Amino acid sequence: MRAFLPTTRRLFALAVLTACTAVAAQTYPSKTIEWVVPYPAGGGTDVVARTLAESMGKLLGQPIIINNKPGAATNIGAEYVARAKADGYVLMSADTATLAANPSLYTKLNYSAEKDLAPVGLTVRFPMILVVNPKVPAKTLPEFLAWAKSQSAPNYASPGPGSPHHLAAELFREKTGNQFTHVPYRGAAPAVQDVVAGQVPFMFVDTASGFQFVASGKLRAIGIASPKRVKNFEDIPTLQEQGLKGFEAYAWQGLVVPAGTPKDVIAKLNAALLAAMDSTAVKARMQTLGLESIPSSPEQMARYWADERTKWGQVIKAGGIKLD
Repeated sequence: MRAFLPTTRRLFALAVLTACTAVAAQTYPSKTIEWVVPYPAGGGTDVVARTLAESMGKLLGQPIIINNKPGAATNIGAEYVARAKADGYVLMSADTATLAANPSLYTKLNYSAEKDLAPVGLTVRFPMILVVNPKVPAKTLPEFLAWAKSQSAPNYASPGPGSPHHLAAELFREKTGNQFTHVPYRGAAPAVQDVVAGQVPFMFVDTASGFQFVASGKLRAIGIASPKRVKNFEDIPTLQEQGLKGFEAYAWQGLVVPAGTPKDVIAKLNAALLAAMDSTAVKARMQTLGLESIPSSPEQMARYWADERTKWGQVIKAGGIKLD
């Protein structure tokens, strides 16, 4: 699905936001907005949220504060938001795990993503990169696979069970036939740090969390899990061009609110989100991080969410993965 909105639609959204802001003193928002990030500070999701929150806060005329609530593959943050008052003052960065994977990973959840959360709009996709500690004797995918076979199920890190990074590695295992041992962390930042330190030899990392370490040589990139090479990462070949046909994995995310939030509030949030994503400063920041912006309407996000739930649900079922 192509989630991009044309420039004319974004300009219209900005016009709607401007008109709404004229009566902001009497209508939403009239106080500070809370943006929940279900991961620790410092990871890719946190970076994107803080970048967008700063811009959106200025557009909406109210500060937006970030509240990091990590743990349980985003379920802690998601349950908190699902139980929050549906008035537009609690938002959340919901991602592949929250919306597409967890319904299949968990037999019991204390919330229903479909029933308790409502889409505002998609934000970005993080292409996944297979990275290794520089001490691993591999620079290409064939060399990496040969090394992996010689190691007898080598360890790999992830930001946590059921994370997009974990599922990318699971799909990689299925596609290559290699065996690996999962070492889950609480967030991308500590996982990446241990791969850099050599405590764990490799992982799939999103571009936002891993770009600085690849650029500095602290991590070596084997290949990127997108159909085409990514801007600012053009020297990293895709895994597909190295022989892993059809392999594609992203960590994507969007903005959600508690179900039942008034439609006019969601419309205003969507307009602010689109305007922020279209700003020069935000575009530059996202490009630096190697992210693909995927602005959308709430309806487009709902369809994308459903498609991804089907895709990763099949991977989870095939791998027999359960987290409870």
